[in-house]
Amino acid sequence: MISKIQNVKGGITGDMRGIVTDIMRFSLKDGPGIRTTVFLKGCNMVCKWCHNPETLSIKPQLLSYSDRCIGCFACAMACKYGATVIEGYGPGSKLAFYKDKCVNCGACADVCYTGARVMSGKEMSVDEVMTEVLQDINYYQNSGGGVTISGGEVSVQHEFALAILAACKKAGIHTAIETNMHADWRVFERLIPELDLVMLDAKLFDNESHRKWTGVSNSLILENIKKISQCLPIIVRTPVIPGVNDTEEEIAKIASFVKGLDNVEYYELLLYNPLGESKYQALGMENQFSGQKPQSGEKKRLLMKAAEACDKVVKVL
Repeated sequence: MISKIQNVKGGITGDMRGIVTDIMRFSLKDGPGIRTTVFLKGCNMVCKWCHNPETLSIKPQLLSYSDRCIGCFACAMACKYGATVIEGYGPGSKLAFYKDKCVNCGACADVCYTGARVMSGKEMSVDEVMTEVLQDINYYQNSGGGVTISGGEVSVQHEFALAILAACKKAGIHTAIETNMHADWRVFERLIPELDLVMLDAKLFDNESHRKWTGVSNSLILENIKKISQCLPIIVRTPVIPGVNDTEEEIAKIASFVKGLDNVEYYELLLYNPLGESKYQALGMENQFSGQKPQSGEKKRLLMKAAEACDKVVKVL
């Protein structure tokens, strides 16, 4: 859990701590130039196609990849809670994992050198994050890059995100966030002064469909998108999901909404990415989109044509 969060009038201390799932250096897809992307844990939506399911919960979680296990039994010897045990004797012995007993302490992951046990989520301070971020400051300056805070969802840990962004701005680093815009507007108002760019999702235009597939209404999201487009440069993204929103009609509706926004650098279609399937298995979660493939070339062409109704630059990734 998040601890030692400190609010100080006139500023936020570098001691503030949050839960980070990953810090990806030399990222080229999360904004302009060479960037470092800081992934925060926790999300306020439950998109059924999420390709980072390990970021949905704000708590640290254990991922178990059985295909990477070599049977050294180090994890069982490290586990104090009976979640991982050795069953049987001699050559026929094997590992058994009882998820209901696991407390996500990470002891098994600490001793697993094959990556069969991995912890997602690490408590870090702002200073610890910035120590990693500042290693590549010359690359940011030479490429027009910077730092992007992603998730999960940035607004879930908005105090921690704000502190990181403020530290980046103080260091002269270009800042951006990736967000679903599903939070009270006051959250984004506080982030705006520390931001240069917002990359936001417009997943579905129909409210009932949005609620069905993400768990929340899109009314607040659309209103927030309109507001933030008047404040900062934005990149609008739509993850294109088979059977959800991959129709010309749906993309055209979203594109028409984008047409009325200010400061849009471009509208981007993110074609379905199946790379998160192994994470669902490792977390013991059901994946409703297991086996789905990215859209074909012809489908891609038709959707891109529909997206051109936005009257902005359109990109497909």
